[in-house]
Amino acid sequence: MTAGIVFEETMLGGFALGETDPAVGAEAGRRDGTRLAMHAGVAIDDLAAFLADPEHSGRLSGRLDFPPLGVDLVAPDGAFRLFSPAGGDGTGRRMVYELGFTVDGTAYYLAGEKRVFDDPGPDLWRDTTTLYTRLHRGEDADGEVVGAGILELGVPQLTALLSTLRVTGDGDARTLATFGGFFFGELWNLYAPLARGGRP
Repeated sequence: MTAGIVFEETMLGGFALGETDPAVGAEAGRRDGTRLAMHAGVAIDDLAAFLADPEHSGRLSGRLDFPPLGVDLVAPDGAFRLFSPAGGDGTGRRMVYELGFTVDGTAYYLAGEKRVFDDPGPDLWRDTTTLYTRLHRGEDADGEVVGAGILELGVPQLTALLSTLRVTGDGDARTLATFGGFFFGELWNLYAPLARGGRP
């Protein structure tokens, strides 16, 4: 067997139908009281293969709560990528969360990304906890955008996430340490140069 990692993550925030820009949708959602919650389960079945993959891809599944469409909507299949390259200059990374689901026979695809860049200023927390999200009609992110918003991972949700971290297969404490080293190592590579007044 191989060594893997699983964890659960909940993000929520203002979201509105009829908007295509996440910032505009988040503001409209806050104003109108419409929020979307993503309860996601991340599975990295083979940590060694995950680390060797430049996209650092895993599996995503979960449930969605968005009253205009429904509550406890099952999203069985999706995509997860952690610190995949963003942009052509090598200075940024993306965390990708995508889930497909169906409501009354209509397929939808929720596609979100956290944008982790080495911009000046103390934005590390915001970069790693803010998911810019669009809702597409159809089975992938090529479909028409029918809603948008911004989901966030708050301190209570982060604490809950850490409590769900588990190893799978042949994993042990070293598997958790390897995953943690990768996660914090990527952040170090992106942000530590700012402390020295430089860039990667």
